Amino acid sequence: MTGWGWVVDIATSSTYTKGVVLLLSQRFMAMFQRDAGVDVKDVETIIGSTVKVEGNFVGNGDVVIEGQVAGTLKTSKNLRVGEQAVVKADVDAANIVVAGEIRGHVSCSGRIEVLASGKIFGNVDTQTIAVAHGAILHGKVSMAGHETAAEPKPGK
Repeated sequence: MTGWGWVVDIATSSTYTKGVVLLLSQRFMAMFQRDAGVDVKDVETIIGSTVKVEGNFVGNGDVVIEGQVAGTLKTSKNLRVGEQAVVKADVDAANIVVAGEIRGHVSCSGRIEVLASGKIFGNVDTQTIAVAHGAILHGKVSMAGHETAAEPKPGK
């Protein structure tokens, strides 16, 4: 599919904002898939590097953030935060790859991967986490389904 965009409604709080969606050329899609590690056939929403979204963002498909998001961000599928992206929001997704920056609580039902360029400033709830050398993670990490060792009693 090639061409340039159509207008869609993006729900933000109780109002609707018109936004422009860019239809990607096959060539660009192949490059994006290779560089981002994402199957573009499954990507429902891409927030481009020049786009800023404020409010409550809710989606049911894969989401790729290359721009800025403030508020809350929730998707029932996968989230990728690009290298130049800044997300100042509470985030909830099935699986998350962070190459950029997230500031807020992060909740993930599956796996979080923080790449070397990635930064998370906030608490993280997840099943599994992988943090690359050079990544920044400043917050408490809770891993559901993993037993916490009982703390030894003083004097024993």
